[in-house]
Amino acid sequence: MTETNSEERVPQGETRAPELWPGFDAGMPAPPGHASIATPSGGRPGRGRVALAAIVAVLVLLSGGIGVWWGVSRDRSTVSSTSQQAPNISGGGGGSGQSVADAVTPAVVDVNTYVRQNALGGNLGNGGELTPEGAGTGMILSSTGEVLTNNHVIKGASSIKVTISGRSGTFEATVVGADPSDDVAVLQIHGVSGLPTVTLGDSSNLTIGQEVVAIGNALGRGGTPTVTTGTVSALHRSITVGDDRGGSERLSDLIQTDAPIRPGDSGGALVNAAGQVVGMITAGARAGADRQIPDVGFAIPVTGALDVVNQIRAGHASSTIILGQPGYIGVQVEALDAATANRLGLGITSGALVVGVEPGSPAAGAGISASAVITSLDGTTIDSADALGPAIHAHGPGDQVRVTWVDSSGTHTSTMTLVPGPAV
Repeated sequence: MTETNSEERVPQGETRAPELWPGFDAGMPAPPGHASIATPSGGRPGRGRVALAAIVAVLVLLSGGIGVWWGVSRDRSTVSSTSQQAPNISGGGGGSGQSVADAVTPAVVDVNTYVRQNALGGNLGNGGELTPEGAGTGMILSSTGEVLTNNHVIKGASSIKVTISGRSGTFEATVVGADPSDDVAVLQIHGVSGLPTVTLGDSSNLTIGQEVVAIGNALGRGGTPTVTTGTVSALHRSITVGDDRGGSERLSDLIQTDAPIRPGDSGGALVNAAGQVVGMITAGARAGADRQIPDVGFAIPVTGALDVVNQIRAGHASSTIILGQPGYIGVQVEALDAATANRLGLGITSGALVVGVEPGSPAAGAGISASAVITSLDGTTIDSADALGPAIHAHGPGDQVRVTWVDSSGTHTSTMTLVPGPAV
């Protein structure tokens, strides 16, 4: 359910209980040729992980016939749809909205992700067919191909391809850096130059009722970006958002808009009347039987997103910011609960429970198998599944790490060389 500490306009008598979908230091100038604004004081929005049970409860309520017609989530679009029509103002009296869109759409790109069929969630370079995973949107920040998008758009990708308006074919892109907790990622498109860029505004100046335009790759259909118009309906929103992998996350300090948005718009632009990007679309309401195009969407304020971008540009890795391609040992892990620990009889009650191992991975080569529990990585205690990722991501491909695990035959330690992994 949604909580808010925001200013908000809600139609009289309407109750909203959403389940959300996915779509340099502050103030330091950007490098030449890059879009930049000063980041207002107060820092970027905080976004904490929440228990999966919270979103499961919402889904149960939504399916229980209690009269709630819509939910909110953060799904990426999976394939282009011909049975659904994406909203568009073209021919619908868009007026000034269309003029604003014409100035921005050349710098809005389609972001398509792919995974390897035979991987456990990673790309080990050991072959395997690339299959489409999802589609989203990005905004060009530099003429040489730097792109801003949501982290959830590229999460888990083995390969990323970008389509640019006015240019034929697709272009390979790699992750420069990402902050999963803030849902911000920076990509670099390869083999391009002379690209148009978006103009960034100051999202701290937004007011309720202000007209905005939303631009993105609605439904993942590609081609000319979808454009819809609306207003800012609330500011500083806090929500619980679900994704298409069964996870959930707490997002705060968001812009709420009634401009219709759809899966695939994630990473797209929320633009003011001056043609300046003031937000990056990150979540929206799911369509219901009585409303084909929901009118509740959320965007990350661009000033907060740029704070993350500037830290990535400066090469400032942190506990939340991951630079470049992450390292990977090739395991899938879950939380170790008391019942499982008792069943395994390993004499430990905390750690990361291994439930899958990638064939040919460093973990497989070291002898880690399912039902093992990883307890340490390079001297850092791993007391939960959530602790393993950050410990690994402090290192890059090619780095060596010492991993300790416990299984039915005892305690083991092995030095492994990390390989390139999927986007996180």
